Amino acid sequence: MVLFDSHRGEKVKFEPLKPDEVRIYVCGPTVYDDAHLGHARSSLTFDLLRRVLEAEGYRVKFVKNFTDIDDKIIKKMGETGESLEELTQRYIDSYLRDMGALKVKRPDIEPRATATLPEMFKLISALLEKGFAYQLPNGDIYFDTSKDPEYCQLSHKCPQDEGVARVEHTAGKRNPADFALWKGCKGEGDVCFDSPFGAGRPGWHIECSAMIWKHLAYSDTPYQIDIHGGGADLFFPHHENEEAQTFCGTGQHLAKYWLHNGFVKIDGEKMSKSLGNSFFVKDALKSYPGEVLRFYLLSTHYRAPLNFNEEDLLSAKRRLDRLYRLKKRVYGVKPEPHPTLKGELLEPLRDDLNISKGLAVVDQFIKESNEKLTQNPKDKRLKRQIAGGIEIIDQIIGVGGEDPYRYFQWGIPQETKAKIEELIARRLEAKKVKDWTTADQIREQLREMGIQIQDTPTGTIWEKVE
Repeated sequence: MVLFDSHRGEKVKFEPLKPDEVRIYVCGPTVYDDAHLGHARSSLTFDLLRRVLEAEGYRVKFVKNFTDIDDKIIKKMGETGESLEELTQRYIDSYLRDMGALKVKRPDIEPRATATLPEMFKLISALLEKGFAYQLPNGDIYFDTSKDPEYCQLSHKCPQDEGVARVEHTAGKRNPADFALWKGCKGEGDVCFDSPFGAGRPGWHIECSAMIWKHLAYSDTPYQIDIHGGGADLFFPHHENEEAQTFCGTGQHLAKYWLHNGFVKIDGEKMSKSLGNSFFVKDALKSYPGEVLRFYLLSTHYRAPLNFNEEDLLSAKRRLDRLYRLKKRVYGVKPEPHPTLKGELLEPLRDDLNISKGLAVVDQFIKESNEKLTQNPKDKRLKRQIAGGIEIIDQIIGVGGEDPYRYFQWGIPQETKAKIEELIARRLEAKKVKDWTTADQIREQLREMGIQIQDTPTGTIWEKVE
C-alpha cells in the first residue's frame, strides 16, 4: 500500500511501526457550531482509510478528538448563556448525529481537551525545563520556535513565507512565530483551569499532542504513531506546532506519515464561514439521504479540492441508485463470499485511496452482475455471491448496506408513508378473504400514487417509481 505523505510531498510505501497494527489520530472539530461539509469530508476520508486498512487485516486503533475549550467556544457561551459543558455537549451530540447519518464509524477513543489537562501540564513542564518554552508575567506560556532547529521542516512553510498568516504579535513574545502553550486567566468572563503554572487554559496546539501522548503513543519507537491526519488547512501551523512541541518535549517525532484531505468549495470558493457560504451537514441531510451524501463526498480523490454542487450530487445519487437496483434483484438472499471482488476493490484503494478506480470496479461489478442475472435468473449461488459482493462494498466503501426498498422510499413524507402502509394492510386483508377485486383496486390506487408493490414470502414491499 502506498500513501501520499504530506511531509515528504510524495507517495511512499506504507509500513506500520509495528506489524499488523496501525495507530491513527485525526484532528476533530472545535465544538462551537454544527458540523459543515469540511468536517464531513475529513471524517469520510479517514473513515475510508480506516476501512481499507481493516480490510487488509490490520488492527486499527483510531482516535479523533473534540476541542472543547477555545476562544470561539467562550464567545459562543456569552451569546447563548450556556455553560461550557452544556454548549460543548450539545454540539458534540450534533456532530455525532451527523457523522452517524454519513455512516462514519465511531473512533475507538474520542478524547476531549478538558479531560487531558494533566498530560498537557506534563508536556508543558518538560518544555519549560528543557528551555523550549517561557512564561510571560501575565501567565501566558509560549513555545520558543527559535530553539527548535527543525521548526518548519515538517510542512516546509515558515511564518515569514509570503501568504502564510500569523496571529497578531503579542507583547512579550520573543519571536512572532512563537505559539501559546498556556493562556493565563484574563479575568472575569474567561474560562480558567488550575494548573502548576497558574490559572488559565491550554493553547490549541498542545491539546492534540497531549491526547496522542495519552491515548496512542508508542514508547519504544522513533515516532509516537503511524498516521496523523486532518484537513489541508491544519498542516501549517497546527500540525507543524504539534510536531515541534512533541519532539522537543519527548524526543519522539509525532507521526511517521502525515495525510491531509483537500478543501470543500462552493461555487469555486474555499468553504469559509467568513465568506458566508458554509454549508452545514444537517441542512444537506434534509434534502438527501446520508448515504448519498457520503457517496458524493467520497467520489472525488481525498487530496483534490471538491467543488460542491447539486448537479454532481444528483449524478452521484443516480450512480448509487444502480447499486441498490441490483440489490433489489437479490433481495432476501443469504450472502456468501464473492470470489474476486474484495481483491479487485482493494487493489486501486491501496494506491493512495484511488477512489475513482475503486468506484469503476464497483460500476463494473454492477454491470456484470446484472448481465449474469438476466442470463441466469434462477441461479441461487450467483445471487448469493452478488449479495456477498454488495456486503464487501458496504464494508470497504460504506455504501450499499441499507434495505433497497427503504432506500428508494427516502424523501416520501411520513403522512404519505402511513397512507401507503394503510392501503397495503387493507389489500392484505382483502386477499385473505379472497376479495380479489378490492385487492386489485388497491394495487391500482397505489400505482396511481406512483407506488410499485411486490409480494414476497416475508410480506409486501414497495417503492416510489420515478
